Amino acid sequence: MTSQMAQRLDGKPLATTIQGELKQQVEQLKTKAGRSPGLAVLMVGDNPASALYVRNKERACEKLGIASFGQHFPDTITQDQLEAKITELNQDNRVDGILVQLPLPDHLDAIQALYCIAPEKDVDGLHPSNLGRLVRGERGLKSCTPAGVMRLLDAYQLSLASKKALVIGRSILVGKPLALMLLAANATVTMAHGKTPPEDLREFSQQADILCTAVGQPNLITPEMVKPGAIVVDIGMNRIQDEQGKNRLIGDVDADGIAEVAGYLTPVPGGVGPMTVTMLLQNTVASFEQRFYEQGRFDP
Repeated sequence: MTSQMAQRLDGKPLATTIQGELKQQVEQLKTKAGRSPGLAVLMVGDNPASALYVRNKERACEKLGIASFGQHFPDTITQDQLEAKITELNQDNRVDGILVQLPLPDHLDAIQALYCIAPEKDVDGLHPSNLGRLVRGERGLKSCTPAGVMRLLDAYQLSLASKKALVIGRSILVGKPLALMLLAANATVTMAHGKTPPEDLREFSQQADILCTAVGQPNLITPEMVKPGAIVVDIGMNRIQDEQGKNRLIGDVDADGIAEVAGYLTPVPGGVGPMTVTMLLQNTVASFEQRFYEQGRFDP
């Protein structure tokens, strides 16, 4: 084991710095464009966690001067009604970014709803056009959580080239785009998931210089599974009750134990989470700027 505790990859101060820069950018663009960037977050139903996430996003928008066009629908909304609302927002020139808060109720097709979002307003980076650009290494709106991870690693000047990276989780929201971004940074990437045999997961994780987990399973990664000095990025979010009966948020890794083995570790909360919201704001501003540039309103 290493003689020192792992360095925390703290997302909060970095997020604050980036948001401060974005606020200045918004003020400058508003002067040129005559309006603020606009973000529409669509929420269906009354999921408490989703409601909290939406409030956090709206508060962050307010701090930066980004206009919010939030829409909250009952869980009885139909697929056609939801898609009609998205189409309406696609055509609304006040709106530069559209986000559908997941998960949606079971009777709604989330993928189909996401595909209805205009690619240039897809600030979650999940439209096939934006995912295709990511595969091809082209410029485009990128999925917020993976982009936040990469920005965090870059801020701490952690070289990824020629390193072995393991991504645990294969969701279209995090795992798959993160693997592509790590590949673009010249890491050698392995992916694991729910069907990966435990003995293989252990072997892969012990070899990884960069270990990223986004599963939602507490204590999935234990200290003996981590290579000494490795970079451990915990993207998991799990709400549990502690011994005092209080709710708290933990990730996918045994943070206390792994802190004695790893070289770097993202805390939960406070690591990747603040960066996810920040990348959403950055995508919204980028969409705003790009749309007006294409319309010849000002130079980027």
